[in-house]
Amino acid sequence: MIEKKVDCVVIGGGPAGLAAAIEADKQGLDTLIIERDVTLGGILQQCIHDGFGLDRFKKRMTGGQYAQRFIDVIKERKINVLLNTMVLDITPSKEIYASSPDEGMLHINAKSIILAMGCRERTRSQVLIYGDRPAGVLTAGAVQRYINMEGYLPGKKAVILGSGDIGLIMARRMTLEGIKVEGVYEIMHRQNGLTRNVVQCLKDYNIPLHLGTTVKSIHDKKRIHSVTVVEVDKNLKEIPGTERDIDCDLLVLSVGLIPENELSEKAQIEIDPVTKGPIVDSDMMTSIPGIFAAGNVATVFDLVDYVSQSGEIAARGAAKYVKHPKEENIETIDVHPGNNVAFVFPQKIRKKMESETFPIFMRVKNEACNVATYLEQGGNKIKIKKHLIVKPPEMIREILKTNQLDLSSDLTIHAGE
Repeated sequence: MIEKKVDCVVIGGGPAGLAAAIEADKQGLDTLIIERDVTLGGILQQCIHDGFGLDRFKKRMTGGQYAQRFIDVIKERKINVLLNTMVLDITPSKEIYASSPDEGMLHINAKSIILAMGCRERTRSQVLIYGDRPAGVLTAGAVQRYINMEGYLPGKKAVILGSGDIGLIMARRMTLEGIKVEGVYEIMHRQNGLTRNVVQCLKDYNIPLHLGTTVKSIHDKKRIHSVTVVEVDKNLKEIPGTERDIDCDLLVLSVGLIPENELSEKAQIEIDPVTKGPIVDSDMMTSIPGIFAAGNVATVFDLVDYVSQSGEIAARGAAKYVKHPKEENIETIDVHPGNNVAFVFPQKIRKKMESETFPIFMRVKNEACNVATYLEQGGNKIKIKKHLIVKPPEMIREILKTNQLDLSSDLTIHAGE
């Protein structure tokens, strides 16, 4: 078994991990990226559509172009990278066990760890579609990889279940490749993807979006030849008599994402029951000192720019921990979701803050117009920003000023009265 000692290990070479590794290197840490794929870039490798980098680089980029910006810097700074390497276990004492065909078994003692493993898609069983398992039932991410990277068309006529962003983007992509997309079916009575994707990927291509409708059953045993869809009421119960059969040879599932947190759980990190990712403080440190989480492994973001920003924050936190470990047992206050707020990230704020400002992310429960976000603390209310419209699929990022807060007591953040 190969033994290594490193200041900072970044697990995952996607947008969060790349940004974190670069920032950690800038902070003077001996940094190692461990990536299970054979190349860096993560999911961005298969995202050939544009729309990336608008916030960070002020230009429209494909996923590959966005990733390459960071990969070039990784190479320039000669940051150590282990590709085709799978992390098997993490301990609370920051020991990492990994395996690769080239290196064999590795045992790495890290002074700090940044978790950046991303997220994965929900499968048919997780949305309660049971029965036979015919060919032709794929997740949206799998279809994206087949078409964009493998050059393979997985069907001729598709039905998409779920209105997540990957599914919306693939509705357009499949249409451009000659696959007939019969429609997108969403069990909720509202869309779950960004409005810009609904407009650019569905409306611009005359692809219908059916809200309050889901797939009830999949037909045949060897290869899918049709599905039955059914409308649901506000309680998501099927409405008898609304069933209809749709001929298709491809069912694309775009039914949500889950943070990839098996390693987090092995390290005994406290998990948020709402975000399904680690509970972190304003430095992105988890409940285990010296272990940080960034990007979609912590909470599912909708913009890659936010993912990269969280990686950089985690790296700066890791640098502080490595350089001054005895000072890092810092007390925190809790941030609670208030009126019309589904969750807040990070969930804790350090009482000792070095920066004058820091970002906080949240999603609302319900769509609303002319809404102000504001903080409530000790009976006092502080307005943050006015929004023309807020929607559950679209994450809100607010920049809080440290001098606005009383860092001695918990606070609540609201989106409207």
